[in-house]
Amino acid sequence: SPQQYNVTSFGATTVAIITLETFAGMWINAFILCVLGIGWAKKKTLNSNEKILLLLGCSRFWFLCFSWVYCSLSITYPNHLYVQLTFQLIAFFQSFFNCSNLWFSACLCVFYCIKIANFRNRFFIYLKVKTDRIVPWLLLASVLSALAIGIIAYDIADTKLGNNRNSTGQGNFSQVSGKMDENLFQLYFIYGFGFVTSFTAVACSALLLLFSLWRHKCKMQKNSVNSLSMDAHIKAMKSILSFFIMYSINFMFLILSLIPSTKKEKYVAFLSLLFLYAFPGLHSLILICSNSKLEKTLLRILSCVKCKVCIR
Repeated sequence: SPQQYNVTSFGATTVAIITLETFAGMWINAFILCVLGIGWAKKKTLNSNEKILLLLGCSRFWFLCFSWVYCSLSITYPNHLYVQLTFQLIAFFQSFFNCSNLWFSACLCVFYCIKIANFRNRFFIYLKVKTDRIVPWLLLASVLSALAIGIIAYDIADTKLGNNRNSTGQGNFSQVSGKMDENLFQLYFIYGFGFVTSFTAVACSALLLLFSLWRHKCKMQKNSVNSLSMDAHIKAMKSILSFFIMYSINFMFLILSLIPSTKKEKYVAFLSLLFLYAFPGLHSLILICSNSKLEKTLLRILSCVKCKVCIR
């Protein structure tokens, strides 16, 4: 029978905290999916922003689901994780939804940059006019690239798992799991490439948008435009800057989580997991608050729940 592994108190605490973060993030993204899905069923159409949000919520929901399964099994029952087909499927789905999550986030930031920023460049004006036609193709390219990375991850996991199991013996799960972490450099390199490209897109879009809004604010100050308009632009700049800072921290922890040496430092690995599992829920919550339709629906639900609690 498979060997049972004793879980330390640190491991149990890690699993418990990650479980809370995961299910909170899944509920938040499930809310986005339900609201936009119901609106899509009623109106039979979605605008470009809603399309990106719908796919982003879906990718984050399933990414959290498969990441939680992987993390929980790797800490509590690694003998059930590093077996044929199970590990390959988890590697495929986690890689696919993780990369699609990153690319959809980048698409959303690029979309906001094109829609809000104001530059006189011909190419930028062309993108602003053709945004609604470009977004579906951009989303399709993101899905296909994530699918390609998922297939590569499946193939690498299959090859490495087979080689390590043959070299260590069929029943020695601790040696297999140790060698798997050391020999998946190719998969880590692919992850790193996806992280760098998506982060570059987000950083360029955020900086261009911040520059455009800052220049527009300066023009409004010179022309003595009313304070309400200035407050709206300042609010937009703060929102974009906070998103950029959050995405930068997430990118840093993503890179740290792929470095084998940091995995041996349990507190560094714990902090990385803590933020990586919190980011999909926190950022989705910010997106809900910045979208009037989602915010109104959330406030309506919360008010109904509060009324029911008061009645009881």
